[in-house]
Amino acid sequence: MENELLNSGNANQRIKEEMKTLSDQINFHNYQYYILDNPTISDYDFDLLLEKLIALEKQYPELILPDSPTHRVGGTVTKNFKTVKHRYPMLSLGNTYSTQELTEFDTRIHSLVHEPVEYVCELKYDGVAISLLYENGLLVQALTRGDGLQGDDVTANVKTIKSIPLKLQGQYPSRFEVRGEIILSHQQFETLNREREEIGEAAFANPRNAASGSLKLQESTEVAKRGLDSRLYFLIGENLPSQHHYDRLQLLAKWGFRPLDVISKASSIQEVFAFIKEWDIKRKSLPFDIDGIVIKVNSLTQQQQIGFTAKNPRWAIAYKFKAERVSTQLLSVDFQVGRTGIVTPVANLHPVQLSGTVVKRATLNNYDFIETYDIHQNDFLFVEKGGEIIPKIVGVDLEKRETGSPKIGFITQCPQCGTDLVKNEGEAGIYCPNELHCPPQIKGKLEHFISRKAMNIDSLGEGKVEMLFEKGLVKNIADFYSLHYNNLLGLEKTISGEEGKPDRIISFKEKTVDNILAGLKASLKVPFERVLFALGIRFVGETTAKKLARHFANIEALSNATIEELMQVEDIGERVASSIVNYFIQPENLEIILKLRNAGVQFQISENISQGENKLNGKTFVVSGIFSIPRDVMKQKIEYYGGKNSTSISKNTDFLLAGENMGPEKLKKAEKLVIPIISEHQFYAMIGEA
Repeated sequence: MENELLNSGNANQRIKEEMKTLSDQINFHNYQYYILDNPTISDYDFDLLLEKLIALEKQYPELILPDSPTHRVGGTVTKNFKTVKHRYPMLSLGNTYSTQELTEFDTRIHSLVHEPVEYVCELKYDGVAISLLYENGLLVQALTRGDGLQGDDVTANVKTIKSIPLKLQGQYPSRFEVRGEIILSHQQFETLNREREEIGEAAFANPRNAASGSLKLQESTEVAKRGLDSRLYFLIGENLPSQHHYDRLQLLAKWGFRPLDVISKASSIQEVFAFIKEWDIKRKSLPFDIDGIVIKVNSLTQQQQIGFTAKNPRWAIAYKFKAERVSTQLLSVDFQVGRTGIVTPVANLHPVQLSGTVVKRATLNNYDFIETYDIHQNDFLFVEKGGEIIPKIVGVDLEKRETGSPKIGFITQCPQCGTDLVKNEGEAGIYCPNELHCPPQIKGKLEHFISRKAMNIDSLGEGKVEMLFEKGLVKNIADFYSLHYNNLLGLEKTISGEEGKPDRIISFKEKTVDNILAGLKASLKVPFERVLFALGIRFVGETTAKKLARHFANIEALSNATIEELMQVEDIGERVASSIVNYFIQPENLEIILKLRNAGVQFQISENISQGENKLNGKTFVVSGIFSIPRDVMKQKIEYYGGKNSTSISKNTDFLLAGENMGPEKLKKAEKLVIPIISEHQFYAMIGEA
């Protein structure tokens, strides 16, 4: 008898220790996800940990820990914003990856409701949960989920999101909450990461991280630049119209909210399965990320009958798509140096088939990533396709780790020039500070200088810059303007083909040389703000360059500005200001600017566009076609008079400025959305230059 009690006690202790271990792991990953915006585990693996703990707690309820993460809805609340209690708790949904569990869900629903049940199927957006409070038709508060009971007040930041109405239209309740997700499109995500890389900041891992990080920025003006979007899918409050979830979502559209991309009613679980099957394929063509399908009981009366658990509504469930995952061996790690000196580790993998393509390489992001995953040499890594496009490493197969295999260490010296690497406090990236003499940084600056948004010398693309650098003809950006016909004609380079592709020859023949020289001559007309961006000053992106140019008007005033004077410019902080000052105190950079000035490059802003009245008052324009002046100058005029430029037509466009031979698709879309189409003459009349 005593032995049985002893064995029972030992078993209970082991179970309790296992519960403690699982709880610690889940709490750690919750913290990484909700607080640091740096998930270190895939959703699938996290759900497996949580399900295992839930199963143990059901089997051994007497051993449940008082601080078990199953008692919570989400993670710890950040302290950067005011914490506010939710009027109605923001519960999370139960998740499943199994159609069998969906069938069991349907069976449970029908055991509780003895009448026909209709489901609503929605896309499960992969974003940041948000709750919006409207009173008398005005947005008065926006809260994140937080821990489900209280969240962060991010109202000022949410108000910058164009798809969220600040004032409603039509007939609406006096007070209600609407809930949904803040998301970032693939296109905007790529644009944001490209801009971050241009100014030397680490790229975001995925759109959800970017959306979460953006929503927590202290400055709402910075949030406005991120291009966040929203999808709202739940209405909650008292005395609301309609007793059906589907109909309430239709009402949201009438009140001025953006309709959901996809929503469908289903009268049976078989129809739900058909919807899931359809969107498991179609999701790959969506312009944003989804990670599953949400199924809800349509009738609110039935929802009340079915009820809630402590953590989830019983009348809804999320079916999550399982990302295709493979395990492959790490062969080696390369350390690549970018234009701004940021060193990025890249894993060379044993080639493996994944989602229709062969994956050989995947980024390891930065030092923190390697440390978090504790990656060792010859490890087998789990790889998934992020957004079905970019391969990403999501874990390590510890069971296959070689005994005694050494840990991957981050290099301490630049792999190209040998300079000691630097890591600044508060920055994720480790970088090489030798920007003037490190070969990949020099080549990166040369390529950045000729890029479309900078000097736009497209005749120097396709590997020509690298060849000029290797031949010693171009050692810095000023050397482009020392090129002449005789030292270009006849240059040739053979580029080896990859994976059985033929070799490619770059040859500088007469026409090529003429195009290069013509492109360099044309670049002398590029306005000062783009020249400033083209210089490649660390942390000075396209928008920042424009603000600096218009504030200081010329390169002399900018180069002599102090940190305090620079910080008086809108959105310029101490880090950016310090970087600018550091750039102009280096003699090599001043010599380059002198050579560029002597070549005729523009280093002062045009008198016609230095500053102006707000005659266009924040109106958004799309410019298309050929005008009497260069299109870039036309866009500068729009901004000079307080307007905004956009590249695509949407319901937020105020005017289509149409020149000769404008794009027919833009015209068609403008007519469809009833957007005013104005001529160049009408535009001049608007700004008083007719």
